[in-house]
Order: sequence, then structure tokens, then C-alpha cells
Amino acid sequence: MFFSQAGARPRMWEASPSEHKKWVEVFKACDEENKGCLSRENFKVAVVMLFGYKPSKIEADAVMSSVDPNTSGILLKEFLDIVRKKKEAQLYWNEIRHIFTAFDRHYRGYLTLEDFKKAFKQVAPKLSERIILEVFRLRIFSKCLPCHVDSEV
Repeated sequence: MFFSQAGARPRMWEASPSEHKKWVEVFKACDEENKGCLSRENFKVAVVMLFGYKPSKIEADAVMSSVDPNTSGILLKEFLDIVRKKKEAQLYWNEIRHIFTAFDRHYRGYLTLEDFKKAFKQVAPKLSERIILEVFRLRIFSKCLPCHVDSEV
């Protein structure tokens, strides 16, 4: 799937019932004192269980700052929303990585103008070469698709 606009986000993703159930089970397993909420440390453990990495201090701070100060942690509803958004972002970046890999035919880790032109000819054959060149020069994809500027640009 290719997005209609550069950097466009996919529609909101919904978890399957089994995935939703898994998230609830992880929440309950990490809610050691059965308070109905997760502390900062318990949230980190839950992220490790679901995503396989320990959240950074910055990520944990951002999550905890969004929590209602009248509660003593992250409620289940908030946790499920956080996990859904993380999963959405993960799927989005995996798709970007997949698209980039398909365009990076020589496995260099960047796209040359020729790679870019060939890719666009496959996915948007009626797009003018001028537009493709402008996109490459402006680096609309620079945040997610590293490009190598050849001397011909």
C-alpha cells in the first residue's frame, strides 16, 4: 500500500480481539497490586512485554505527564490507547521500511535519483520526471527515505 500524500498516516488501526485480550492480560499482569493502574515502572515492564524494548526516560516521562494527576498511574483505558498508538506507529514505520527496501534495489541504504525515478515509474507511471526530480530535491521523504544526491541533480 502506498499513501496518497508524502508522510500521510494510515487510517486508525484496530486491534483484533485476541490482540486486545493480550494487551489487557499484560496490563493485569503488570498491575502487581491490583490498583487498576500501572506505575511508571510497571508501564515500562508492559512495554517490554508487548514491544520487546524498554522505553526511554523521555518516552516514560511523556506518557506519565499525560496521565490524570488524580490517579496513581495509567488506567487500563489509557494504557490500551497508548498501546494502540504505538502499534499503529510500528506498523506505519514497518511499511515505510518495506517500501524503502523495495526501492533500494542495490541494498545501499539510500536511494539515488535513478532509484527514485525507477520506483516512481513503477508506482506512478504518469507522474512527470520534473515532479519526481522536485520531490527528490525537496526530500519530502527525507525523514524516512535516505537519499543520496548524485552529481546529476
